[in-house]
Amino acid sequence: MKKLIVFLSITFAFISTSKSQELGIRFGDVTGGNVGIDAVFQMGEFNRIHADLSFGDGVGLDLLWDFVYRPLGGESLHWYAGVGPYAFLGSPFALGAVGEIGLEYKFKEIPLVIGTDWRPYFRLIDNTDLGVNSFGFNIRYVF
Repeated sequence: MKKLIVFLSITFAFISTSKSQELGIRFGDVTGGNVGIDAVFQMGEFNRIHADLSFGDGVGLDLLWDFVYRPLGGESLHWYAGVGPYAFLGSPFALGAVGEIGLEYKFKEIPLVIGTDWRPYFRLIDNTDLGVNSFGFNIRYVF
């Protein structure tokens, strides 16, 4: 319960200081399951925080800093790349780093973003290994 309160406090701090927010769902390989809550917090013109919280056999949390966020041929289509830590609180416990390269489309008429990404990871704790087969699909509402 304490971890949930800390997570919600940090999330609220990001929401209150960021320019725009997106909240939705991510399908595909997420730490802890195949579906997760997906959130994006804009921190500047070309960087943002991308967080995923998933439930399955445990609780998974990915917290990525997308340091590249650039348009591709207009205002609606963007690509991004980032890196950050991930943790899985379950059996077995896992802790490591994850990268991200993605492509997304932001609709102009409606407050909706759809995207796809590739997330290779390096697990450091409980076992040490490298995974490169994590792909996902995102759909988020823009506030």
